[in-house]
Amino acid sequence: MKQRWTWHIAIVTMTFVYVGLAHSNTAEFTSDTLINNVVADPRTGRLYVGAINILYQLNSELKVESKAETGPRKDNRQCIPPITNECKDAVDTDNHNKLLLVHGAEDKLVVCGSIFRGICSLRNLSKVENLIYFSDSIGEKTYVASVEDSVSVVAVMSYFIKEKDNLTVFLVGKGYGSHDSNKLISTRLLRDFDDWDVFENVIKVSAVQAAFALRYHHDFRFAFKDEGFVYFLFSRTLGAQDQKNFTFISRMCENDDHYYSYTELQLNCSTSNKYNKAQAAYVAASGEILAQILSNSSRYGPVSASDKVLFVTFTSEEDPSSSALCMYPLESINNHLVEIIRACYSNNGYINNKLAVYIPYSSSVESCSTNFNNEMVNKYKCGAEFLPNPLASKPEFALTAEPSLERQVHMTAVAVTVEMGHAVAFVGTTTGEVLKVHLSAHPEVYGRASDDVTGTEVNKNLLFDSSQEHLYITTEKKIAKVPVQECHQKTDCQTCVDMKDPYCGWCVLEGKCTRKKECSRSNETNTWLWSPKQQCVQIEAFNPENLSRMKTQQVDISIPTLPSLTFHSVECDFGSVITGASFSGGQVTCSLPNPEKIPPTPEQQDYVSVPVKILVNEIEVTSGKYKFYSCSATVRNNQNTPCITCVTSQWGCQWNIQDHSCSDSDDFVSGEHIIKPQQPDSCPQFESPNPLLIPVGFKIPISFQGKNLDNYMDKEFSIGTELMKTREEEVLKKENLNFSFNGYEFSYDKHQEVNVSFYIKERATERKIDSTLKVILYNCSVEREDCSLCKHADTEYQCVWCGRSCVYHHLCRTSEPAQCPDPKITEIIPKFGPLNGRISVTIKGSNMGIKKEDIKRITVAGVECLHQEDKYSVSTSVVCEIGPKKPAPPQDLPLGSTSSGVVEIELEGGKSGKSEVNFTYRDPKPNRIEPAKGPAAGGTVITIIGDDLDTATKNDVVVTVGGVACKILSFGKNITCKTGKFEKKVPSEKLTVKVKYGRDTIKDILAAYQYVDNPKIIEYFPKDSFVCGGRMIKVVGNGFGLIQNATMKVQDSTDPASVQEALTKNDTHLQFYSPTVNSSFDSWSVRTSLQLDNIEEILIDFHYHPEPTFNKFDEKAITEGNIIIVTGQGFSKAMTAIEAQAFVGDATCNVTILQDDKLFLVAPSSKPKSRSKRHRRDTTNDLLELVVKFGHGEWKVGSVYYERKDDIPLAIIIPAVILPMLFFIVISVYCYRRKSQQAEREYEKVKHQLENLEESVRDRCKKEFTDLMIEMEDHTSDMSEGRIPFLDYKTYIDRNFFLPSKDGANDPMVTGNIQIPEARRATVSQALNQFSNLLNSKTFLINFIRTLESRPDFNARSRGYFASLLTVALHGKLEYYTDIMRTLLLELMDEHVQNKNPKLMLRRSETVVERMLCNWMSICLYQFLKDTAGEPLYKLFKALKHQVEKGPVDAKLKRAKYTLNDTGLLGDDVEYSVLTLQVLVHGEGPDVTPVKVLNCDTISQVKEKIIDHVYRNLPYSQRPKVDSVALEWRPGSTGQILSDLDLTSQKEGRWKRLNTLAHYNVRDNATLVLSRVLHSQSFHQHQDSHEEKNALLEEDNTFHLVKPLDEIDEVKSKRGSIKDKAMIKAITEIYLTRLLSVKGTLQQFVDDFFRSVLCSSSVVPPAVKYFFDFLDEQAQRHDNVEEETLHIWKTNSLPLRFWVNILRNPNFIFDVHVPEVVEASLHVISQTFMDACTKTEHKLSRDSPSNKLLYAKEISTYKKMVDDYYRGIRQMVSVSDQDMNTHLAEISREHTDKLNTQVALHQLYQFASKYYDVIIQSLDEDPAAQNKQLTLRLQQVAAALENKTQKRASTRTQEMFNDERTEVRVGGATGWTDWKRNYGTSGGTRGRDFRGVKV
Repeated sequence: MKQRWTWHIAIVTMTFVYVGLAHSNTAEFTSDTLINNVVADPRTGRLYVGAINILYQLNSELKVESKAETGPRKDNRQCIPPITNECKDAVDTDNHNKLLLVHGAEDKLVVCGSIFRGICSLRNLSKVENLIYFSDSIGEKTYVASVEDSVSVVAVMSYFIKEKDNLTVFLVGKGYGSHDSNKLISTRLLRDFDDWDVFENVIKVSAVQAAFALRYHHDFRFAFKDEGFVYFLFSRTLGAQDQKNFTFISRMCENDDHYYSYTELQLNCSTSNKYNKAQAAYVAASGEILAQILSNSSRYGPVSASDKVLFVTFTSEEDPSSSALCMYPLESINNHLVEIIRACYSNNGYINNKLAVYIPYSSSVESCSTNFNNEMVNKYKCGAEFLPNPLASKPEFALTAEPSLERQVHMTAVAVTVEMGHAVAFVGTTTGEVLKVHLSAHPEVYGRASDDVTGTEVNKNLLFDSSQEHLYITTEKKIAKVPVQECHQKTDCQTCVDMKDPYCGWCVLEGKCTRKKECSRSNETNTWLWSPKQQCVQIEAFNPENLSRMKTQQVDISIPTLPSLTFHSVECDFGSVITGASFSGGQVTCSLPNPEKIPPTPEQQDYVSVPVKILVNEIEVTSGKYKFYSCSATVRNNQNTPCITCVTSQWGCQWNIQDHSCSDSDDFVSGEHIIKPQQPDSCPQFESPNPLLIPVGFKIPISFQGKNLDNYMDKEFSIGTELMKTREEEVLKKENLNFSFNGYEFSYDKHQEVNVSFYIKERATERKIDSTLKVILYNCSVEREDCSLCKHADTEYQCVWCGRSCVYHHLCRTSEPAQCPDPKITEIIPKFGPLNGRISVTIKGSNMGIKKEDIKRITVAGVECLHQEDKYSVSTSVVCEIGPKKPAPPQDLPLGSTSSGVVEIELEGGKSGKSEVNFTYRDPKPNRIEPAKGPAAGGTVITIIGDDLDTATKNDVVVTVGGVACKILSFGKNITCKTGKFEKKVPSEKLTVKVKYGRDTIKDILAAYQYVDNPKIIEYFPKDSFVCGGRMIKVVGNGFGLIQNATMKVQDSTDPASVQEALTKNDTHLQFYSPTVNSSFDSWSVRTSLQLDNIEEILIDFHYHPEPTFNKFDEKAITEGNIIIVTGQGFSKAMTAIEAQAFVGDATCNVTILQDDKLFLVAPSSKPKSRSKRHRRDTTNDLLELVVKFGHGEWKVGSVYYERKDDIPLAIIIPAVILPMLFFIVISVYCYRRKSQQAEREYEKVKHQLENLEESVRDRCKKEFTDLMIEMEDHTSDMSEGRIPFLDYKTYIDRNFFLPSKDGANDPMVTGNIQIPEARRATVSQALNQFSNLLNSKTFLINFIRTLESRPDFNARSRGYFASLLTVALHGKLEYYTDIMRTLLLELMDEHVQNKNPKLMLRRSETVVERMLCNWMSICLYQFLKDTAGEPLYKLFKALKHQVEKGPVDAKLKRAKYTLNDTGLLGDDVEYSVLTLQVLVHGEGPDVTPVKVLNCDTISQVKEKIIDHVYRNLPYSQRPKVDSVALEWRPGSTGQILSDLDLTSQKEGRWKRLNTLAHYNVRDNATLVLSRVLHSQSFHQHQDSHEEKNALLEEDNTFHLVKPLDEIDEVKSKRGSIKDKAMIKAITEIYLTRLLSVKGTLQQFVDDFFRSVLCSSSVVPPAVKYFFDFLDEQAQRHDNVEEETLHIWKTNSLPLRFWVNILRNPNFIFDVHVPEVVEASLHVISQTFMDACTKTEHKLSRDSPSNKLLYAKEISTYKKMVDDYYRGIRQMVSVSDQDMNTHLAEISREHTDKLNTQVALHQLYQFASKYYDVIIQSLDEDPAAQNKQLTLRLQQVAAALENKTQKRASTRTQEMFNDERTEVRVGGATGWTDWKRNYGTSGGTRGRDFRGVKV
C-alpha cells in the first residue's frame, strides 16, 4: 500500500512538472510598433520582423539577435528621392514595412518600406543591422513597393537568364498607389548587371505591366512558386464600370522573360461566389484523408496525398461580417489554366460554344481570335509573342469550391499542416483568435489558441517552426510561439477525446493524453485511442449485471476494446477497496468487496451504485458503476402495497408473509407464506371498493373484497387515508372475504374531485396489508355557484340546488326547485360601443341558461344583439354582436352622438333579466397623433389622442398607419400602438392613420404621420469591453432623435440577453454603458447589437474580453503624490487611462498610464478615509484598501498606508514663510496692474475681435464643407456607377477644335455636311482622296503651311481654323502628323532662340504649329481625362455649382452670394429660406421627387434646379430645356402656372421684379407639377386675355434681387442726402469673407484636381513624357536656353495651352451646362493654376485684387507641385519613338472613323484654292517638290474639283476670309473682338494675356 501511494505522488509530481515545462514553451516577443510583415529563414529557423520604423531579427525562441531602425525619415510623397532641402514639405514620416524576402543563397534579406517611393534595401541575414545596399538616387525604375498603407505587396524569389548569365531576381505583385511605380507585375534584379541597377525592373515591355490602372483595384494577397511556375493570388474588379471584387490566381512560367504566359483564373468560393475577396492563403500538401475527400467530390479529379492544395480565406462584400475558407488543388488550377489557354490558342476562346477567355486590361473588350491546332498549348507552354496575351477566364468558367469553414468573423490568416495523414488548418481572425480546424469530410473547429497569446487582430503571417511542432502567431504588436497541440493538458480519456484534436489520443496503458509517437506500443490495437474518433475504453457489460449487497462473489467485466495485458498487473478499484483481478480475452474478472465494505443504500432508493475502476499497473484504463441492491429497501416507496412492490421489483425479491419482510430470492426457502418474484396476484390484498364516488360531507358505507388472506383469517383490520388524518375506522368482516366500513364524513373544497387511496392495517401488529382501494371524492358546491351550474352537473353526482348553494341531494332538507331563478346580469364588457355597432359584447352574470340553446333573445340598449354560441359559458357568460344604433323617430333623421340603454336577456321558458348598468352607443373621435413622424423600420410608440377613444375593447380596435398595421399596446382614454415596418419610399408623405372599431366603424386622422429615413449609425467607439461591462460606448450617427427606446444588447447562445438602456440621447449621439456578460462566455457565441426601436444594428467589430487579472499587491507605504504601480495582465484590451478609476480609501487616484500589464496611479494629495465603516472604527489600523475599477468591474488589489510625518506647528510656518510671501506678492501685483491695465484692456479688445472674426470664418467653412460633403454623396455614388457625362470623342474634338464658331452648331465640321450636287459626289470624293495623298507628302505639306503663313491676310483666326482642319484630315496618321508638328516646332524654336526671345515661344497661338500642338495635346489627353483627371474635375465643377446654387443668385446681374469671384459677389443681404418641393413629373408615374430650392429663386431658376435633380442621370443634352417645360403649383383643387413674368409681377417705379416662389407664397413641401409643352412659344402666346398681352408688351425693365447700380445712383441723386446714400449703398467689402468661406469649402476639390493633373508619381500620359523629353533635348541643343526658359516652354505647351482651357470650360469634356456664375469662379481657379505654373514671384499688397489674395497662401504649394511634376517626369523612363507611334496608331485606329475627315479635306482645299497661285509658285521653286511632281498632282486635284465646281469656297470659309474680326473665347465669355488691335501686334501687352485662350 505504501508503494502504491508513493507511485501516485510521483505521477502527480511529474504531471505538474510536465505542465509547467509545456507552459514555459510559450515564448513571446513584443514590438514597440505595429508589426507589418514576418518571414522565416527555413535554414536557420530565424524570424525577421518588419514593423513600423524598425526591423527585428529573432531566433527560434523569439529572442532579439539584432535590430535596425528604419524610420522615421524626412520624406514627402510629393517629392522625388533623394529628399533634400529643396523638398520643403518633407517631415518625419513613419516607414511601414511593405515587403520582406529571404535570399538565403547569398545571406541577404530584401527589405522594402513605404518611404522614398517604396525603395528597397539589402541587409545581412545574419545581422540585419548591417546594411549591404541602399540607394535612393537612381530614380523611378527602382521604386518597388508602395507608399500607401492600404496597398499590399507580395513577392517570390526567382531567376532570370540573360544570355548565359543566370541572375537571381524576385517577382513582385503590387496594387495601385498614387505615388508608386506603375508596375502591376515586375521582375526586380538583386545585383548590378550591365546597365541594370539593383532593384531595377528587367522586363520593360509587357502587356501586363502596361495594364496597370487604378480602375481594377488590384489587391495582392499571396505569391508562391511550384514546378517552374510563379503564382499570384489577388482580387480585383472587372473594370471601371464594376465595383465588385473578384478573386483571381494568375500563373506564368518562371523562365518567361516577357510574361507571355501570364494567365488569370477566377476563383469562386461558394457556387454563388458569396465570398468574393481573398484575404490570406497558404499552400500545403493535402494529406491522405483530405486527398480522398477532394477526389470523392468529383469536382477536381483524382488528388493524391502529396498533391499541393491552395487554402484561401475569403471575405464577403455581400455579407461584410462573414468569411469562409476554401480549398483548391493546385493540379486542378493548372488543368483549368491549360484549358483556358488551349481555348484561346485553338478555338477562338470558346469552350463548349461559350466564350471562356478574354484579354484583360485592354482599352476595348478583346477576345481571342486565333485558331491553331491543339498542340500549340503543349508546344508553347510559356506562350509566345505571336500568341494572344495576357489571358483571363470569363466568370462562367471560374474554378469553384464550396466553403470548408464559414464564420461570422473575418478570417485574416491561415496555415495548414498534415498530422497522421489528416490536414489541420490554423486560422487567424480579426478578434484575435486562432482557430484549430480539422479538415475532415465535415470540417469543424476543435479548439483555439490561448487568449494569453492573442487578443488583437491576427496578422496574415501564420508560420510553423522548422519542426512543425510550434506555430508563430503574430498580432498587432506581439508574436507568440505556441505548440500546435496541447494534449498533455487533458488528464482523462474523456476530456482527451472530447477535444477532437487530430494531434492527440489517449495512451491507454500510460493513462495520459499524448501524440501517437509519444505513446509506447501505440501501434498495437486499442493502445492509443485517436481523439477525433470520440472513443475510450468502455465497459460493455457486467456478469452478473447486479448483485445483492448481502452476497459475496466474483463479477466478470466485459471490455472488448481493452488492449492486450500480457505481463501486466490488473486490479479492480471499488472506491474504498481494491481487489485482485484476472484478464482473459477482453474480460476482466474481479472479486467483489465484502458486504460491510459496501456503502449504505441511499434513502428513497433500493440500490447503491459503486464506482469500479480497472487498473493496469495501477493506472486507470476504464471505469463504470456496479449496482448492489437491497430487497428490504424496495418497500420504502410504496408502503400501502408492500408485498406487490417487493415481488415486482427488478431485483427478483420474494415476500415472506409471516415475517412481513422482503428478501433476496432463495430457492431453498419455500412454503405458502413465501411469495416468489413476479407473482403479485399471490399477495394478500384488499381490492374492488364500492361505490367509487363519495360525496363530501355525507357518510357513505364502502364495501370491498379480500384476497389470499388465509394467514389473516382471525385478524382484525382498520382502514385509513390521508384525508382522514390520524383517525382510522374499523373494518367489518362479511361472508366470502367481503369487507366494509361505515364510511367517513370527508371535508374537501380545493377541487371538484380528488382521488383517495385507503390503506389497511392489521390492528395487532400495525402492519399494512396490500390495499388497492381507490375512490373518487367530489364536492357539488365547488365551481357551481348558481342554480344553472348546479343543474348542469353530471347526474351521477346527484347534486341539487338547495336554496343558495349546490349540495349532495341527501344534504338538502328541502325539495329542489323545478326552475332556476331569473338570470342576473352583473357586468357588461364593454360599456361603450360605436354607433355602427358590429362589436362583441360580453354579458356576465348568473343563471343564464344551462346550454347555449337556452338563450332566446338579447337586446343591448334596445338593439338586437346576435348571440355567438361558440363563446357561450354555462350560466355565467354570454357573448353577442351588437347591431348599429337605431335612430330615434322620425326615422329619416341622422343618428345622434350618444344613446344609452340596459342589456336584456331572455331564456327558454320565458325567464329574463336586465342589467343594472347601461350600455352606451357613442362616436369615438381621434384627433391627433404624437409623435408625428418616425423611422421607416417602425417600432415607434404613437399615442392617439381624442374623445371617447375607449369605445369597445382593445380586441375590437385595429389601427393602421398608411396601410401598415400598428400593434395596440394600451387602450383607454388614449390609445397607444407600435408602428410596423414601412416598405415604400421614404420620406413618405403625411399618411392617414385609421382607427377601426369593430367591423363597420373607421375613423381617419388625415395627414397625421410621416415615415422618414431610418437612423444611421456612422461610427461607434470604443469597440472593446470587459465582460464586467460598464464601459462608456459612444455612438455617432443621425436620426437618433426619433428613436424612443435605444438599448445596447449582448446575446449569448445560452444565457438570456443582457440589455443596457441609453444614458444620453440626441439626434446625432447616443451613449451606453456596455452590458455585463456572463464571465464564462464564449466569444464566438456573443453577439452585440444596438436596438433602436425596431432597428437592430449588429456591432460586428465590438468584442468582449475576459476580465483582467491583478497580481497580489503587498502592503506598501506611500506618501502624498506618490506613484503606485499595479501589475497584472490584460488591462489595455478594453480600457484606457482616462476611463480607468482607482481609489485609495474613499479618495480617487489619478490613473496616469495604463499598459497591458501595468497601471500607474498617483496617490491622493492628502490621506483619505477608509471606505469601510469597520476600518473607520478601528483607529489603530492605518491600512487603506486600494481598489481599481474598470467600468462595472471592481477589484480590491491590496492595501496601502501613509507614512507618518513629523508635524511642524502652524504657528511657526505662518509668520515665518507665508505672511512675508503674501505681502511681497500683493505689492508686486498692485504695481504691475496699475501700469498695464489700460494697455491690456485695449489688447484684449482687439484680440477678442480678431478671434471672433477668425472663429466665425472657420466655423462657417467647416459647416459649409460638411454640408457640401453630405450633398456630394449622391454625386459621388452616381460617378461610381460610371455616370460622369463624358462627351464622346467626336463631340469632344468638335468643341475643342471648332467651337465657339460664328456658325455655331451649323459649322460644316460639326454637322458633317457640305453642299455638293449628287452627280458630283463620286468625283469630289475621289479628288479629295488624291488631295489627302498630297497632304501626306511632307514636302508638300510643309511648303503649303509656310506659303499660307507668309500671306498677310492669313490671320490668326484662319491659322487656328486651318490647323484644326489639318488635325482632323491627318487623324488617321497621327504618327505623320506628329512628325510634321516636330519639324515646324524645331523651326519655330530656332527662330525664337536666334531672335533672343526664347521665353515667348508657345505663349500664343499665332502660328499653325502652335495650334497644331494644342490639338495634339487634346487628342493625346482625352483618355487621361476619362480615366484620371476627369473625375476630380467633375467633382470640382459639381461642388462649385452646388455651393453657388445653395445661396441666392441674381438671375439678371449674374451675381451670387457664394462665389470665388469678387466681381460676381452679391453685395446685399438677401433674406431667403430653403424649401423642399415635392415635384411630380407629368406622364412619368405617381412618384414625387423632393427637390431643394430657395424661396427667392425665379421660376426659371426653380425649373433649372428641378430638371437638374429629376434628370440627374441624363447628360445635359438629353434633358428638357427650361423653355420647353411648364411648372404648375397645385395648392388646392385648382392649379396655377408659375412664370417669371405675369400680371401679378411687382413694380417698383419703371422696374419690374421677376417672380419668385416667395412672390407666389409657395410653402415648404408644396407639390408642383413639371410638364412639357408641345411647342416652345413665348410666354405672351400663352396668355388668356388681350389685356394681359398688352400689359406685358409694355417697355419695362426687369430685375431680380438687386437693381442695377445706375438705378440706385439715380435714386440717390434724387434724395441728395449723403446719409441716405450711405444707407442705400451696401459696402461690398464686408461680404468678402464669403469668398474665404467658399474657398475653404471647396479647397479639397481644388487640391484633388491639381493633384490629379500635377502628379508624376501616378499615371502620366505618354504624350506628356514624350513631348517634355523633346523640349529637354532641344534645350540642351541650344546653349542659351536657361532652366527658367525650359520651364516656360513646358508651361506654355501643357498647363496653359490645355489644362486652363479645360478647367475654364468643363463643357469641352463633359456634357454639362456651365452657368455664368459658376464660370466666373472657375476663372479664379484657372487663374490660380496659371499663377502656379509661372516662375514669376507675385508680390501682393493690400491693394491686390481679392482674387489674387484668395489663393496667395496656396500658390507656393502649387508651385512646388508644378516643379515636382516637371522633375518627376524628367526622371521617368523615356517613351521611345516606337512606343509613341504605337500609342498614336492605336488612337488613330480607334477614333478616326468617327470624324468628318472628308469635310475637313474639302475645307482645307478652300485654302489651297484661295492661295492657289502662290502655292504653285512655291512648289515650282522647290527642287524636292519638282522631283515628286507635286505641282502636277495639285493641278490634277484642282482640275477635278474646280472645273466642275463654280463655288470656290464654302460660305463658312469665304466669310472667314472676308472678315478680319475673330471670335475669341476667354474664360468662358464669347464675343467678337478686333483681332489686329488685341493680338495682332507681336509682343503686345494683350498678347501676353493670351495664355489658355481658346481660338
